Amino acid sequence: MDRGLASAIGWLFGPQQGDPDRFIPRRLFLRALGAIYFSAFFSLAFQIRGLIGPEGILPAGRYLQAVGQSLGSWQRIWYAPTLLWFSSGPLMLRALCSAGMLASVLLVLNLWPRGMLVICFVGFLSFVSAAQDFSGYQSDGMLLEAGFIAFFFAPPGFRPGLGRLYPAPRASLFLLQWEWFRIYFESGVVKLLSGDPEWRNFTAMDEYYQNGPLPTWIGWYVQHLRHWFHAGTVYATLALELGLVWMLFLPRRWRIVCFFIVTPWQIGVILTANYTFLNYLVLAMGVLLLDDRFLLSVIPERWRVRLRTGISEKSPKPELASGKSRGRDWRVLKLSASALILTWIFYATTAELIWMFAKVPLPTSPVEALEPFRIANRYGLFAVMTRERYEIEFQGSRDGQTWVAYPFRYKPQKLDEPPRIYAPYQPRFDWNLWFASLGSWREYPIVPNTEVLLLSNDKDVLALFAGNPFSQQPPHQIRAVRWQYWFTTIAEKRATGRWWRRQLVGLYAPTLELEPDGKIKAVEWPKE
Repeated sequence: MDRGLASAIGWLFGPQQGDPDRFIPRRLFLRALGAIYFSAFFSLAFQIRGLIGPEGILPAGRYLQAVGQSLGSWQRIWYAPTLLWFSSGPLMLRALCSAGMLASVLLVLNLWPRGMLVICFVGFLSFVSAAQDFSGYQSDGMLLEAGFIAFFFAPPGFRPGLGRLYPAPRASLFLLQWEWFRIYFESGVVKLLSGDPEWRNFTAMDEYYQNGPLPTWIGWYVQHLRHWFHAGTVYATLALELGLVWMLFLPRRWRIVCFFIVTPWQIGVILTANYTFLNYLVLAMGVLLLDDRFLLSVIPERWRVRLRTGISEKSPKPELASGKSRGRDWRVLKLSASALILTWIFYATTAELIWMFAKVPLPTSPVEALEPFRIANRYGLFAVMTRERYEIEFQGSRDGQTWVAYPFRYKPQKLDEPPRIYAPYQPRFDWNLWFASLGSWREYPIVPNTEVLLLSNDKDVLALFAGNPFSQQPPHQIRAVRWQYWFTTIAEKRATGRWWRRQLVGLYAPTLELEPDGKIKAVEWPKE
């Protein structure tokens, strides 16, 4: 290999020649990533059996069995890369969440960060690959992409500290910043390409806080601000996503300025909407806009001395115990593998970005090969704004006349209960019902599947609700109705204390009845 090319590859992908000014941001980012992974696994621990367990709404075992019947042994693993091929029973699901939570805590504590990143990535990918409708979120792809690249970004070793012997490889740092940039920029692009008139007319934010999946009480107050404020946030959103994020590629001072613009913005989004761990992840990646020099100038003196010592202290390079040639060959192999994988991700993500503007004839197979692993994604948030808020409610009855609602844990339901802040916790069942409310029950099998399971008082599915109004005996009939919700006005809230008002739209899915012989039949169908 040409010496100049080898030197360039080592400079881009080699840890010994990595960025010497990102030790503190790297440590902060990896801690935050561990906390985000923990939130993802922690929320799954309480839901996963009801979502994809053997008696869940969309059993992973049945899905994987169908995949296995249509694909060969190796094809099926590539199409659905998940540990649940070994088992999808309750014990395996519990082990998946427990291992993920433990590994994420150890990542926060900086114990063997690369090993913990592998466990977190494999565990979360195992869920995402088998969860079907419960994992089709852009936030899942964001976390998997960031988590995978972070393996190359993190220092090696069991207790690496700041990893002063192994600066962050420049390519891995760039790819994390590249993901941060694409989340913003591609979201701005899709807003323009979608043709949604609300973005062109600066009305996209007028009812945004009310119509999102899980609003917050702070969003209620922001909703009632004047139109000029909402029009201003539309302009600011487009300006930030399409313009300001380009400051990433400007000199150091501009990147720091960019950090102090996007950070308050993300905090504002977190307070006014529950987008699970999405905004926390974007917030964490924003830390990589900073460097050691800036952070050492703003942190307390007692930390500054210790960190400056840890960064500047020089230790001898580890010597090979034996076999210098063999050790050199191993380093070359690792460097080549890193260069290949990171270049592959950059190509796939860049191609996805280019194809948003034009169908340039670039090779598609490298992009398609990575799709099952969700490590090279296209993003695009809020391309089209939701104009109404609907909520699906499950109701049970013993006589077909008196209907009692199943209480939700997180979705708006009680009119006098303020919408709370749950993020980064992700209630996937409640979240998916919001998407289902905007479409037909035929497109969202989770609704009729839930009805069937409620007829038998399935304990795993009931755990997704806040309570069971039929704890003594299962209901005779189950139905799903759809309501339209609105925030109350300020005057209405003062007079009634209610945060919401609602109106019944009608039956959403077929009403199901359990017959004496154990068969289930539909007794009423929604009007199409």
